[in-house]
Amino acid sequence: MQSTLQRRALAADHTPPRARNLGFWIATGLFCLQIGFTGYAQLRLPQVAAAFTHLGFPDYFRVELSWAKFAGIVLLLAPVPSRLKEWVYAGFAFDLASAVVAHLSVGDGVQAWGWAAATGVLLGVSYYFWRRLEDARANA
Repeated sequence: MQSTLQRRALAADHTPPRARNLGFWIATGLFCLQIGFTGYAQLRLPQVAAAFTHLGFPDYFRVELSWAKFAGIVLLLAPVPSRLKEWVYAGFAFDLASAVVAHLSVGDGVQAWGWAAATGVLLGVSYYFWRRLEDARANA
């Protein structure tokens, strides 16, 4: 059952279905490429491993975080239940916000935390379009 506010929000969304779909896949594809690169870099690039040490994280956390990112990418791209996808979006949001906070807490400049902030913007755009697609499916 929908509230009046939800119905008004849906009625106000005049974006054509194709544009919503295209927006979702572009934003999600770019996000997955960026987060996939960071997962790869955390596993393979020594300067990224040094950055984790600089932030005060143990080495195992870098590896664990990389594999969690790869699993999250698969779940974002796979047709999984909406509740699970919500958790994936939340997990990525916590990851990116924590990265910004970690860099700020050790006094790093924008060159260190800017990547995470920009990736967070892509995540937000992907989530926005995904919610519009989910709302359209629910009301079809």
